[in-house]
Amino acid sequence: MVKFCTKTSLFIFPKTSYHQLQTQSFIPFSVRQEQKNILESRLVSILHGCAHINQAKQVHAHIVRKGLDQCCYVLTKLLRTLTKLDVPMGSYPRLVFQQVEYPNPFLWTALIRGYALQGPLMDSVLLYNSMRRRGTGPVSFTFTALLKACCAELDVNLGTQVHAQTILVGGFGSDLYVGNTLIDMYVKCGCLDCGRRVFDEMLDRDVISWTSLIVAYAKSGNIKAASELFDGLPTKDMVAWTAMVTGYAQNAKPREALEAFERMQAAGVKTDEVTLVGVISACAQLGAAKYANWVRDVAEQSGLGPTSNVVVGSALIDMYAKCGSVEDAYKVFEKMEEKNVYSYSSMIVGFAMHGLADAALELFNGMVKTETKPNRVTFIGVLTACSHAGMVEQGKQLFAMMQECYGVAPADDHYACMVDLLSRAGRLEEALNLVKLMPMNPHGAVWGALLGSCRIHGNPDIAWIAASHLFELEPNNIGNYILLSNIYASAGMWDDVSKIRKLMRAKGLKKNPGCSWVEGKKGIIHEFFAGDMSHPKTREIKQALVDLLDRLKYLGYQPKLSCVAYDISDEEKKRLLMSHSEKLALAFGLLTTSAGCTIRIVKNLRICEDCHSVMCGASEITGREIVVRDNMRFHHFRNGTCSCGNFW
Repeated sequence: MVKFCTKTSLFIFPKTSYHQLQTQSFIPFSVRQEQKNILESRLVSILHGCAHINQAKQVHAHIVRKGLDQCCYVLTKLLRTLTKLDVPMGSYPRLVFQQVEYPNPFLWTALIRGYALQGPLMDSVLLYNSMRRRGTGPVSFTFTALLKACCAELDVNLGTQVHAQTILVGGFGSDLYVGNTLIDMYVKCGCLDCGRRVFDEMLDRDVISWTSLIVAYAKSGNIKAASELFDGLPTKDMVAWTAMVTGYAQNAKPREALEAFERMQAAGVKTDEVTLVGVISACAQLGAAKYANWVRDVAEQSGLGPTSNVVVGSALIDMYAKCGSVEDAYKVFEKMEEKNVYSYSSMIVGFAMHGLADAALELFNGMVKTETKPNRVTFIGVLTACSHAGMVEQGKQLFAMMQECYGVAPADDHYACMVDLLSRAGRLEEALNLVKLMPMNPHGAVWGALLGSCRIHGNPDIAWIAASHLFELEPNNIGNYILLSNIYASAGMWDDVSKIRKLMRAKGLKKNPGCSWVEGKKGIIHEFFAGDMSHPKTREIKQALVDLLDRLKYLGYQPKLSCVAYDISDEEKKRLLMSHSEKLALAFGLLTTSAGCTIRIVKNLRICEDCHSVMCGASEITGREIVVRDNMRFHHFRNGTCSCGNFW
């Protein structure tokens, strides 16, 4: 053996070359072939460890010296190594290839793959055509390399032509690897139906075939098709289960996600951090403390507890905050051994949504003193905190220093926060001017923030400006029409209310019903819709609500009839207010939970002023803490006051 030493490596090569083996005295063919195979395997192994082009060139020199310059097996590995090292295909790798008199399909494929990865894509296609003209047939890896390149370029037309080649050449229709790559190419190019057709025509499928389509259906919003595919999957591994759990969570079906996770646990399938993040997201959507603690226990038992796993820890912070327990969120944050920008941002956003602006800003100031650099989400958190607390000047200072001090360019979401901050504080004209000065086109959240504040401050003129833009950006979002209608109704502009409602009817828009859910005994979630009296305890709920309102009237409560945007009698307005979903959830919570227990309610829409007033009063006369999460923020009602300070 001889050693070959360079500045970057130390290789050990066999001393005897294949050419020398051929010229030695008679050696049986089997022995000679075995020695050749050993030499080739050794060279391939050395190429695998190359980390620099100079190392690869030195190995190439030994390949030539040892008479293997026509060995496609070793040269294929050389080309793949050069590709890994990002050596341009048109230079050295192409020259290596051109020295081979009879390149086999694998050597052709190595060069095609190199061009496919580096681009331009058409060079790899032209090389494939050249291979076919020279009479060399492709292998499955040839097609998968081309299909992956089409996928990366989102070129479905070229991908379809490659698909046709797999059929015309023949023999690849039943190739599992080619089939899976075709599915991946079609779904990533947005042709889900074509991907499904490939799947249906495959003779053999593995878990990758099934999971690719399950994930694609879930991402497209067709969770029913994803579920049906999953049910038909013969063997469900961790990846498939995770796809369903995450799919349900991403499609706002938290209960189904939790049920799938429970079945996964019952099946004894191992859990990884991706699965946990998916189910933690579902818990955050549902806002149920029972499930939050259960998922955390599962994480601990899986060795993925928040103390040592920053990904799971950051997700748990977000979950606890959205479940109404910002204290538990902060306990997780404090115990984390490693904190990154995501854990800091999750905690800052958690403080913000609970109206704890001082805590959010204090944590932000502590963060910037470390080596952790804030990102766009961090600034959304601190700006939201300022908005919810009415801290206009602090918010303006933070917005000004984003790019100057931290290199974070304000995006449309940050402008939305600033518009919300200014307009909530009554500075509607200033907010409108900021929108006009934006360097990008304002999206719906920007105009939505302005429209929402026009309701608070009763400004129908600016409301119409904001709404007219929203009608163009979000023509089917019924919430914008209802909000403008309510603003007109509060101003007594009934003709304009009528015009908006006619527009809604013409578009065929229907109002999403108010829905609230409350956590009852043993963590069971009970759901209530506005005006829906189908719950088994409806009679008791209605009576408990009547009793509560009667007690509140002695404290001076009067229904806020302005919250009803219909031109109907006062008595009818009172009846509608009484049937709001959050009031029904509150009455059920008072009926079914023990005295002193916190009542936690989640609502899909913004809590109205009348329900807000009732929650304040109920917290005082019952001595209960009531936590309501609406689609804007958290409200903690204690002893007759709310954490939002009536600023929401």
